[in-house]
Amino acid sequence: MPAKTRDTSTSQVGGRQRTRVGLRKTFWNELGIEGAPVVRLYYTPVVKLAAPVIEGADERLNVHYDTRLPPLSLWRRMQIPVIGWAGYWLVRTIGSTLRFEYLGAHHLDDLHKAGKRVIGAFWHRSIFSAIWCWRDRGFVVMNTTNFDGQWTRRVIERLGYGTAQGSSTRGGLRGLAVMARCLEEGSDVAFTIDGPRGPRYLAKPGPVLLARRTGQPILVFHIGVERGYTFEKSWDLFQLPHLFSRAVMVMAPPIYVPADAGHEMMEQKHAEMQKALERVRDVAESWFHLPEAERESLRAEWNA
Repeated sequence: MPAKTRDTSTSQVGGRQRTRVGLRKTFWNELGIEGAPVVRLYYTPVVKLAAPVIEGADERLNVHYDTRLPPLSLWRRMQIPVIGWAGYWLVRTIGSTLRFEYLGAHHLDDLHKAGKRVIGAFWHRSIFSAIWCWRDRGFVVMNTTNFDGQWTRRVIERLGYGTAQGSSTRGGLRGLAVMARCLEEGSDVAFTIDGPRGPRYLAKPGPVLLARRTGQPILVFHIGVERGYTFEKSWDLFQLPHLFSRAVMVMAPPIYVPADAGHEMMEQKHAEMQKALERVRDVAESWFHLPEAERESLRAEWNA
């Protein structure tokens, strides 16, 4: 894996300069108050791909530029800083005990050496492990403005991420514009590709649109853990690793989208991304159930 770099001065996110010190807000400001061994793979069959967004065609286009925070009750606003700090310390506590193995990580190294930035894409299920794995590398991630997104933003920003506000349902086009600017300024970006609320394992078109606009490649990856707890009733089958678990991160080769790609080519690239996401998921989720000989074969394949 590339060596981590830490920018302790400033970072440019969404046209605003921010420092780590800038994350320290008063409690009342946080509230927004003025003056105050059976192999089991966790996926469902994909029957169709999400339809690509046709820019300018939606009569409700203004929704895709709206990144205003939704109105929340006082109780909800009080919860945001508390959950944000609790989530941050949970990630730090468990994450620091995980032992990672990386397959295909040389793709990221090669792209950076070539002067490229990357558009990361991964399933929401592995977000906990991904937050720890990619901490303090300056990644900018798209983050929804709803209640969950507001406390999640506090967690990830404390771990060295930038955020672009938006989601597939609200503010997405504005979020893509912010991410395009961040790529131009030298930051990598990433999407939880089936977030914020699913459908599970069905890729949204955001990375393909962004890749066409910027010329930067898409890198998809998935993280599997040897021991963890799966929240069976959550829409994403969220996975919480156990303390001291082993983990594997599997990364596929980069996907490029031509700047002049038309509708047919965009659908092809979207299908290619979906297939790559399913492939890395299957390898990572089954990794610790495989015999060592088969793991050695996969290491040779993915690290070639």
